[in-house]
Amino acid sequence: MRAAAKVRTVTGWRRWLMAFLAGASAATALAPFYLLPMMAAGVTVLVLLIDGAEAHGKPIRSAFAAGWFWGFGYFLAGVYWMALSFFVQADQFAWMAPFAMMGMPAFLALFTGAAAAISSAFWKNGWARIAFFTAVFALVEYARGHVLTGLPWNLTGQLFAGSAVGSQTAAWYGAYGLSLVAIFLAAAPAAGLKENGVKPLSGFLVMLGGTALLYSIGAIRLALPEPQSDAREIVRIVQPNIPQREKIDWSFWAKNFERQMEHSRGAIPPDAKLFIVWPENGAPLLAEAQSALDALSRELPENSVLIAGTVRREAGNGGEERWYNSVAVVEETPRGREVVSFYDKHHLVPVGEYLPLYGFFKSIGLAALTPYQDRGFYSGAAPQVLTAGGSAFAPMICYEAIFPGASYPRAERPDWLVVVTNDAWFGDSSGPRQHLDMARLRSVETGLPMARSANTGVSALIDAKGRILSRIPLYQAGKIEAPIPAKLPPTLYDRLGDALFFVMAAALILLSFQQKLVARDKRQGATFAR
Repeated sequence: MRAAAKVRTVTGWRRWLMAFLAGASAATALAPFYLLPMMAAGVTVLVLLIDGAEAHGKPIRSAFAAGWFWGFGYFLAGVYWMALSFFVQADQFAWMAPFAMMGMPAFLALFTGAAAAISSAFWKNGWARIAFFTAVFALVEYARGHVLTGLPWNLTGQLFAGSAVGSQTAAWYGAYGLSLVAIFLAAAPAAGLKENGVKPLSGFLVMLGGTALLYSIGAIRLALPEPQSDAREIVRIVQPNIPQREKIDWSFWAKNFERQMEHSRGAIPPDAKLFIVWPENGAPLLAEAQSALDALSRELPENSVLIAGTVRREAGNGGEERWYNSVAVVEETPRGREVVSFYDKHHLVPVGEYLPLYGFFKSIGLAALTPYQDRGFYSGAAPQVLTAGGSAFAPMICYEAIFPGASYPRAERPDWLVVVTNDAWFGDSSGPRQHLDMARLRSVETGLPMARSANTGVSALIDAKGRILSRIPLYQAGKIEAPIPAKLPPTLYDRLGDALFFVMAAALILLSFQQKLVARDKRQGATFAR
């Protein structure tokens, strides 16, 4: 209690430093460290700082500042690796790395600042404030995943995604619901750290009991029987481990193609169907490269389908050349191997793949930030389900896999998910590991297995409950070959989307106001009795 009182009463720059350090420590609960108690420590400090905002002349402004510094620390420690991409072409873009490393966390911290400010405006005592803070923080994370195309990177619920057992309840309420649970458990210790009639240890007991319950439910779900996979449907996931400087150099096209072919050859049983998956942009302009298609015809086994990341181009209505970041499906036809279908990435990375304010960036000489002409890529229409070799799959390209509920059209449930990505931009950092954890949640949410091919890693085969059956570590070349895991019946989240999450958040808000009314009535009753 004394330590909590000191946190609430700290002022000046020490207050902002404490918030920053609390946020940075909370980020260590996520990949690759998984120091789960640090999330509880960090969030508890934030709640106590919002407690202390009441003593300031402008409590809402003070709470916003505490939330912003907390978020700045959280995102600086969590997404620092985004700046590493500017060193791939260091001669052109290295000067921008410090701005990216500081600017992105500063922007994302606006959301945590808003959550703290809104919470402070309706601040309560005891468990009521924990319930309200949880709901607001989770709803603001949902907003972060949607505003300005959204960036739901490192949602607080990701701390449970490092293991399949901790993430199973996402099958009911998705990643945002898992975040709501994570925030509540992390903030629970603060419930009794204030003079409000709540026993000091009650919050810790709730956190420990709730975490044990979450993992128990996960263990039970993982132990339930599930359908057997069809051993005749085999996936071969290729990780070529091509350095990013060579990946973007067109003079290495043939060498890179052969690196992937090296891991794609090999016979299969006569009655089997083989699906070979290459990473993002594994074969640029594949549909135009007849020599490459001829090589695929000669060297790939019969009854095989290639699912390859590619870049394609077409003429627009005005005659301009349009480029797309795509997935190409290559099958055997009477004329040999041909690209029979495409999926065009529909959720592009702002600045990295297209320029939202193209005219402005061009005027200051930064139009070249994006690849393939200075306008960057054009976006596809929407998520799709493709069919090849008698199997239906939903392709996702790179960070499309971090968006809950956006893997495929709701009425077209596929048999499995395919993710092609290239995290070589971000080196041997926490970024590729965080990216894998976010992707595996899509399998838990949908009840569908996933084949993930990453250029330099981490490639993985994931079953319908989010268990990683096989993986290739970062910066190793190789392949994963195994039967495609069976899919499960549609999950509750697959049917309802984020509806249950909103119900949970609304229930916490109503509960917090109900407790406030009860407390007011008790005070009025005591006054009347006197």
